[in-house]
Formats: sequence, structure tokens, C-alpha cells
Amino acid sequence: MTRGPSDSGPQGAAALRSSMDATTAPHRIPPQMPQYGEANHVFELMQNMLEQLLIHQPKDPIPFMIDHLQRDNDYVPKIVILGPPASGKTTIAMWLAKHLSTNLLSVESLIAKEYSPLAADARMHYQKFKMVPSMLLIRLMQERLKEEDCIRRGWILDGIPETREQALTIQTLGISPRHVIVLSAPDTVLIERNLGKRIDPQTGEIYHTTFDWPPESEVQNRLMVPAGISEGETARKLLEYHRNIVRILPSYPKVLKVISADQPCVDVFYQALTYVQTSHRSNAPFTPRVLLCGPVGSGKSLQAALLAQKYGLINVPDNIIMKVLKQRLDQQDCIERGWVLHGFPRDLDQAHTMDSLGYKPNRVFFLNVPFDSVIERLSLRRTDPVTGERYHLMYKPPPTMEVQARLLQNPKDSEEQIKLKMDLFYRNSAELEQFYRDAITLNGDQDPYTVFEYIESGIINLLPKKVP
Repeated sequence: MTRGPSDSGPQGAAALRSSMDATTAPHRIPPQMPQYGEANHVFELMQNMLEQLLIHQPKDPIPFMIDHLQRDNDYVPKIVILGPPASGKTTIAMWLAKHLSTNLLSVESLIAKEYSPLAADARMHYQKFKMVPSMLLIRLMQERLKEEDCIRRGWILDGIPETREQALTIQTLGISPRHVIVLSAPDTVLIERNLGKRIDPQTGEIYHTTFDWPPESEVQNRLMVPAGISEGETARKLLEYHRNIVRILPSYPKVLKVISADQPCVDVFYQALTYVQTSHRSNAPFTPRVLLCGPVGSGKSLQAALLAQKYGLINVPDNIIMKVLKQRLDQQDCIERGWVLHGFPRDLDQAHTMDSLGYKPNRVFFLNVPFDSVIERLSLRRTDPVTGERYHLMYKPPPTMEVQARLLQNPKDSEEQIKLKMDLFYRNSAELEQFYRDAITLNGDQDPYTVFEYIESGIINLLPKKVP
């Protein structure tokens, strides 16, 4: 069962409508931020249409698909904002709605809707029982989302769903948010915030004694303490929220972001806006996400460069930390064109971290090279300190004895250092191979372009795990 609009204080449909018009109040104007937008991906368009076909199962799918394409609304905002009492979710939702020019839907706005028999029933039910049944609320929401402005401009759900049952029912109806934001803060902070709330009985606007006090003395004098914000009542609502939210979150595993509400409201808004403007990683089968694993000297860097050059993949270097790696893989070119990563992850913990952040390669290759071949490749590398030119005593010898006499070896290319690195790799490689069960193992001790052909075949058509 869902709560009614008691948290906001005003009673009746007119007051509810007034309370939801907060985007017109001067103290509710959001800061200027970049505009919302996202590229139109054909694969995701078809995926969305297939999802709707499976959900609605129309008798005649052709007109259904034509209507779906004509709506052209796969990339409008579809956002859920959740959070405990006093977390500021309504303010963030209102700012987002104004900034994105989309529709804000809440319990209050839904039951205040005019000319709706369902909304009238909900208001009567609330006046009698101080709550609205979940199914009645969902029917109201479904009715609202079918209206033209929600279809064309999208929507933000403020505080809905409140329970796991609501979340599952909403999903069954084919209502799928693209971004879910959950605000979080310590209960002690939230209780303190709630105790400072004040409400303007004329406009329904909510203010705060510490954070958002109105400058006009006339407004100050008429502010009232809203019902239900005592410490005990707030603690009860927080307990109920915590009990429900842990069961809601598993419904949105791939589109969920938790943002700390214990920071300035503008910072929370900026983080929320940044998230809803972020494209989710594509699951398109022809977006290569390639991972190359192998010991030092196995040729990973060369193979990554060849793949990047031929297929336009983004080559991510191996000297990159997780934070920077995340920033790079989240950029639009990596999302749209795919990527090839080499030199990371180096162990099982790093692989788990990558996986938990959603960076899942769809092709993994292990390059095996014997120890003697690696020693030959690396220990014979030299650098000319005068020109900076790099040589190899076997594959690219210096042109003169004079140049050869001044060549220097990098300490990391000593046989001892190479052996340490190879030992470290092979100690971790068994666990990595177990983690990436579908990985393809290749013999890297052959001509690099032959190795590249094997890798290319593994990207176009899956090969057996062991390739001679």
C-alpha cells in the first residue's frame, strides 16, 4: 500500500496542484547545466521495440511496430528518483523536470489530476484511509503515461515505486526507466533536516529553517510546521523506507545509481543530471569489447594497435588506473565503437572490479609465449641515448658499430626483471582463465600478423578455446 500526500502538508486537490508547481518558485529554479541528449542507436531502437512486443504481445504486430516507431520516444527521459524522507528527492526531481523539459509524476500530482475518475477515487480513498492502494496508484500512473505529453517528452517518477510489488507490477506493464537514482544520507542527518521543514499554507511551498528560509517577512510569518515531521514520526517513516528500498533495488540492477544526499543540493543535482545524460553501455553484438591477456613481451600492445587501426576500436593503454579507465570507457566513442584493452586486468581482483562496474568484454584472448622467446624479444632491446631510436640486436640491429657501442638497455628489460614479471602473470593467469571461461587461447610465438589473423577470426566468428 502506498502513502498519500501527507508528507507535503496541503490538503485537497487545489493545494496538491499548487505544491507540485514548485518549478515556478524562485527558490526552486535549478542551476544552468548542459542540455539532455543522446545518440540514436539502431540496435537499441530494435531492442526497445522487441521488448515492447514481448510485453504487450499484440495480435497484429505490424501496426504496433509502426506506431512504436512513429512515437520516436525511445530516448526521451524515463527516470525514477527514490530516496528517504528529507533526502531532497522532490527538489532534485523538480529541477531535473524543469531542466529536461519533461513531466514530473508523484503521488501528489497523480491523485490531484482533474477530470479523472481514477484520481477522484484515489482522493476519496486518501481522505478516508490516509493512503492510496498500490494498484489504484499504478492504474493512475499508467493512465497518465499514455497522455501525449508523457509520450513525447518523457517522465520522472518522484518516489515511485515505493515497494517491490509496485516495482514488479510496473515492469510487467512495460514501464521501464532508463535511469534510476537513489538518494542516500545518514538517518540522523535526515531527521535533523525534517525537523526544520516549514510549509506555506497559501502556496504549498516547502521551506527550511536552516537551508531554505524565505527572504520575505510576509511569507516567514505565515509558515507552519507540517504534519508528520516529528522525530518519532520521521524515524518510523525511515524504518519503513529502509525495509522497502532493499527489496526495490534488485529490480533495477543495470540502470541504478546511488548519490549521497549529504552534500549541497546543487552538487546532488549536477551528479543526477550527469548520470541521466549518460548512455548505458551498448549490448549490441557487433560492438567489440576486446580484452588481450598475456605475459610481458607477448605482443599484446602490437595486437591492440592492429585491432584499433583496422576496426576503429579505441585502444586503451596498459598504464591506466581504474578511475581513469572508467572515465575513458564511459566516453561516447568507446560506447559506440567498442574498445580493446590490454595489460588490465592483471589479477582476479581487478577482473571482479571491472565486471562489477559493468565493463564486460565480449571477446577475451590469452596469448601464450614460451619464456625463452620472451627473453629473446625483450632482453635484446636497446635504445640510442643520442637519437632516442630503438633497436633490437636480432630483429633491428644498429646500422654501425659506433651506434651499437653507445646503446643502452632499459633495466626493466634485464632477464631477472622479465622472469619476475612472467612469474607474476602466470601465477594470476589460471584464475583469470577460470573467470573468463569463454576466452580463446592463442600461440603468440609466431609472426605477429599470423597472430592477428587468429584474433580477427575470433572476433568475427568464435573459435575453439585452443588454437594451434
